[in-house]
Amino acid sequence: MKKEIIINAAANETRIAITEDGRLAELFVETANKEKMVGDIYLGKVAKVMPGIRAAFIDLGLGQDGFLHFSDIGSRFDEYNTLIEDEEEEGEGEGASAPAGSASDDQHARGNGNGDERQHNRQRPPAPKPPPKEVHLEKGQEVIVQIIKEPVGKKGVRVTSDISLAGRFLVLLPFDNKVGISKKISNFKEKRRLRRTVQAILPPGFGTIIRTVAEGKEDSSIKNDLEDLIATWREIEKTVKAEKAPCLLYKDLATTSSVIRDLFSNDVSRVVIDSKKLHKEIRSYIKYTSPQLLEKIELHKERNPIFDAYGVEKEIETTLARKVWMKSGGYLIIEPTEAMVVIDVNSGRYAPKKDQEINSLRTDLEAAREITRQLRLRDLGGIIVCDFIDLDDEKNKKKVYEELKKEFRKDRAKVTVLPMTEFGLVQITRQRIRQNILHSFTEACPTCAGTGLVTSKTTALNQLERWIHRFKSETRETRFTLRVHPSLAPSLREGTISRLRRIMLKYFVLIKLEEDSSIPIGEFHVISRKQNKDVTDLYK
Repeated sequence: MKKEIIINAAANETRIAITEDGRLAELFVETANKEKMVGDIYLGKVAKVMPGIRAAFIDLGLGQDGFLHFSDIGSRFDEYNTLIEDEEEEGEGEGASAPAGSASDDQHARGNGNGDERQHNRQRPPAPKPPPKEVHLEKGQEVIVQIIKEPVGKKGVRVTSDISLAGRFLVLLPFDNKVGISKKISNFKEKRRLRRTVQAILPPGFGTIIRTVAEGKEDSSIKNDLEDLIATWREIEKTVKAEKAPCLLYKDLATTSSVIRDLFSNDVSRVVIDSKKLHKEIRSYIKYTSPQLLEKIELHKERNPIFDAYGVEKEIETTLARKVWMKSGGYLIIEPTEAMVVIDVNSGRYAPKKDQEINSLRTDLEAAREITRQLRLRDLGGIIVCDFIDLDDEKNKKKVYEELKKEFRKDRAKVTVLPMTEFGLVQITRQRIRQNILHSFTEACPTCAGTGLVTSKTTALNQLERWIHRFKSETRETRFTLRVHPSLAPSLREGTISRLRRIMLKYFVLIKLEEDSSIPIGEFHVISRKQNKDVTDLYK
């Protein structure tokens, strides 16, 4: 598989496209007002404790409080608190005690949004749930937390107390004595070499995860990465002692830098950038961390836009489309809702064989590949329900299920797929870290408030007549100005005896009709001539 990273940098927006065999697989967008937040570390203050939902809300100094579920409070929570307590009681805190325990490699990798260390054991039966641990949080208590999910809609960020710092080759785990290693490194001798290298240079009181890109790297490169991470943690410790909650302790790399840090490895054939400044910065970073990859970094010098040159711009349009066509002639309907994402598979005009079961299977297999690609591309998460074309043969249902699992192995997010039900439904849960890509390009329609529906003209006219009835029953006024959207005005004026004239005769009022394009479709405003003010809300 040929994998490329294409970066388009503009004044107020940076777009990073990851293509696989020439097709867009992932898209990252960062704008001046929507910076990446996952990985940022804060000194927060407990704003509210909610034992009923086993969670607390943490004041981070942002617009919305962060959400801390008790399951995201790690076993080393007390060790982090010593940093704050030492500052309050003794003014000390440089020495880090040994950990009481450690979380899994998967938890730490997920906290930083690093995909290569995530586990993909989708068939393993769930382990029995341990009894809920006791958590002691009080309102006003200061806590150190790290953002693991971006805000989505009206929901604030989600945070964890398990702190980790991602580097090029390692993920540093303060207050942990565990050395984990990426499951994608399969060579036993290389695993042993890397583990011994890190254990020899790792200071007491720290743990680490060795990342996939560390495979084959010299000891000196790994040592430099570890020293940089420890130096960063020492700066965080100093900031904790100097600042008061809420405050930002550490800002993780911007989207472009984090993509290069986390995803630029030997399996990427090239990185193409259209900005001289960014090209220079990336080369400088890679020269320091992975000089053997320097020759893969290119500057786009052609006159045509970089995303046009690589066919990315056209594919981006599909991320905004509700209907996605497949090569066979079938198509998907993708409907994100507040509760879940619903995907409907349709055969369209695809029917090359007389056997309906074979046609349905081929469409479903193609749909399985396209669905996994669209989920990655749009970065859709949460609960996803896919309605495939009905299959009668259980073996064919299993083929679709296996195809989905195979394609999801390319996904860096944590995914769980359940077998197809007798109704042809496949249930998927996909880890959600940031807002889906649609929110980067769109905003809610001011007319329909994002519903896609507006009040019909007939309903709007009936609502107007009911309003006038209430108005006349409570006041003796007879003259007012009616303002409506231009699309509604013809319905009031049309006919030999117009709807407007019939209303005036029925209720003995004199109405001056005005068109106002700023008024939402299906709504109206009434201005009292006697009071010279808008009285619409008084009689609704």
